[in-house]
Amino acid sequence: MHITFSTKNRYPFIDNNIKGELFSYLRGICKNLQCNPLIVGGFLNHVHILCLLSRKIALMKLIEELKAHSSKWVKTKGQQYQKFYWQNGYGGFSVHPSQIETVSNYITKQNEHHKKISFKDEYRALLKEYDIKYDERYVWD
Repeated sequence: MHITFSTKNRYPFIDNNIKGELFSYLRGICKNLQCNPLIVGGFLNHVHILCLLSRKIALMKLIEELKAHSSKWVKTKGQQYQKFYWQNGYGGFSVHPSQIETVSNYITKQNEHHKKISFKDEYRALLKEYDIKYDERYVWD
């Protein structure tokens, strides 16, 4: 599964002070839930997780655990993170085994990628690629 979600209102909370630790923390949550993380990355205002979804947990529950635990953890990292929240929604996209390397490379190159495109445009492109119909009023918060 390729999972992505942003910070509330795409606020750039994921700075160099917490980025590495946050990605490690998210990997740990995935491991604890038997959802083997292949790569975790992102940019200032969102994360991407490529993992193998366990048969023992629904995607919705994995997202709930990832967001709840990591949000509480981020808030312990300093006063500047006290208003940290994740957006309400998320994207969860199935990845064919032949595309794992492509998606991994995509996640690895987020800093470079976001010099050219915003998260909103990136997310819209993912929805279009997977032919998912959506209404802008319900995608962003």
